[in-house]
Amino acid sequence: MKDLFSKITPTPMIENHLSDSEKKHIIEAQFKIIMETLGLDLKDDSLKDTPKRVAKMFVEEIFYGLDQDKFPKMTVVENKFKYDQPLIETNIVTNSCCEHHFVPILGRTHVAYKPNDKVIGLSKLNRIVDYFARRPQVQERLTMQIHEALCLILETDDVAVVVDGMHSCVKTRGIKDATSMTRTSKLSGVFAADSLFRQEFLTSIPRANEIQI
Repeated sequence: MKDLFSKITPTPMIENHLSDSEKKHIIEAQFKIIMETLGLDLKDDSLKDTPKRVAKMFVEEIFYGLDQDKFPKMTVVENKFKYDQPLIETNIVTNSCCEHHFVPILGRTHVAYKPNDKVIGLSKLNRIVDYFARRPQVQERLTMQIHEALCLILETDDVAVVVDGMHSCVKTRGIKDATSMTRTSKLSGVFAADSLFRQEFLTSIPRANEIQI
């Protein structure tokens, strides 16, 4: 699996060699400082355990995708049926985090591939999307990472990925645009070159303004 990550667009990271337990301990201590700096009273029974909760959430939940060892187990099987039409999965729940402001990116991902010699279980598509979403992200990189991983795992370039995202950094601060959605895409192989495959995929997914978050 290490070889897989060497071929995927990287997330900017450093090697700190900390265990999950050490990460949670440090984050808890630092988040306590942030809360106290904001003037919050950590003796209050509603707030006293917040630093610990945030640390656990960061390491075990919303940023677990930073750990290569937590990449979901992938099982591909032979395409025994010789299926040669697009397999399309739409509206995959995609919860990520803006790396610029550390607020949520909420959206849906739509993926398709035309099987070559291998196929993959449907739930694996969801797991790949969720893994790369669970790290501080920009939507363009997230789209590329999902696409590249699918191409490598399935050993085909016939892959299409579209991500629709609602960015809380746009909705709740700055311009405070509550209705806009961002769409990014990466299409390759037959989905880029063959208008029929491309059209089938794009007409199968909802319009960006129809996405319900």
